[in-house]
Amino acid sequence: MRATPSVVGFSLQTRLLVGLGLAIAVGWLMAVAGAGLIIRHEIDEVFDSAMQEMVQRVLPLAYADILAREADDTVEQRLPDVGKHEEYITYVVRDGSGRVLLQSHDADPALFPPDLVTGFRNWNGGRFYTASAVSGSILVSAMERPGHRASTVRQSLVALSLPLLLLLPGMVGATIWLVSRSVRPIATFGTVIASRGEGNLAPIESAGLPNEIRPVERAVNVLLERLRRALETERSLTANAAHELRTPVAGALAQTQRLIADLDHPAHRARAADIEAALLRLARLTEKLLQLAKAEGGNLRSKTETDLRTIFPLVFADSPDAGRIELNLPEQPILSDVDIDVYAIALRNLVENALKHGPPDEPILVVLGEDGALSVANGGPSIAIEEFQRLCQRFERGTSLAEGAGLGLAIVSAIAMGLGGTLTAATPAKRNGVEIRLAFPLR
Repeated sequence: MRATPSVVGFSLQTRLLVGLGLAIAVGWLMAVAGAGLIIRHEIDEVFDSAMQEMVQRVLPLAYADILAREADDTVEQRLPDVGKHEEYITYVVRDGSGRVLLQSHDADPALFPPDLVTGFRNWNGGRFYTASAVSGSILVSAMERPGHRASTVRQSLVALSLPLLLLLPGMVGATIWLVSRSVRPIATFGTVIASRGEGNLAPIESAGLPNEIRPVERAVNVLLERLRRALETERSLTANAAHELRTPVAGALAQTQRLIADLDHPAHRARAADIEAALLRLARLTEKLLQLAKAEGGNLRSKTETDLRTIFPLVFADSPDAGRIELNLPEQPILSDVDIDVYAIALRNLVENALKHGPPDEPILVVLGEDGALSVANGGPSIAIEEFQRLCQRFERGTSLAEGAGLGLAIVSAIAMGLGGTLTAATPAKRNGVEIRLAFPLR
């Protein structure tokens, strides 16, 4: 089965900006188009009314002028030019046979339709209106200059659109500001959720969330509360079981050691020694389970800061392998609010892991960096990243025959996660082997 390619999603802010931008653009274009249609309709009515008004006024005047002429006066007359001006509406007066009797000074009879149909009509790119009198013997035709209406509509739309165009950048800027301000609480809410570590399961409180996101906040808090109870139950069970086992295991170990001292038969002493070794392994497992319960708890930091350098002598003071440890500490204090016991648990487990899996004739290098990062390096074969990730799980062991419960790296990994840090493994720069590095925010 072929894998479905992942789809790159857009942020809510981008979607709102694109959607609102398109809505504004489409709405503005529709408004301009609607305004253009209305303006064109109104201009048609006004210009048609002007043409009709002109014809109705000219018709009786032309009739009276023609009657006042002499009977043999058949010369076409043109009204005199009363001043230089541009006529938007021209007219001609014709008789029933189409002969021009009178015309305005700027009229061109060749542009008028030859037939004498009354009423409004469009012909040869122009708009005309014709009316008749005296039983059709006198006709007055008015013509509007071609393109005048379209030019008027364009000028009206420009005058209407220019203020909107000037306001458009402001509208876009206001939209961007409003959308950014509206989604800011949502982005903050997501950042708060993403920043939560395993040890911080307190309810999330984010002010300013819109009502549509409030159900998500409540659902996340309910989920965090369920997760917190489940983890507390698991940790409590682990801690209580380990704590309850500690006393009887210590008692059984003491009785076994006393029994070994009282036995004289070698075979019996050997069997009792096997029991002692099993009880010691059980005691170490109990101690590791208590450390794991503390590592997975929520109290990994204290209210006061401590110099991390002071913890190292306390951890190595009672170690029988202190001679194999090469310690490199910075000169200046490394202050952190990490819990002292938690840091000591992490340090002890890393060092024990290095001592077990490193060659017995090679030293263990322990370095505390100036940034607070702790690295423990030992010799031997290197380790793959996948193998290291597997060993960080509970009760996972490598191919070494060294004794262990498979919990050391799991404990340190839980501490790193709870502190918001990382636990990584690499090959040391100047030697073979494995270098495990624990880094976390100091505060």
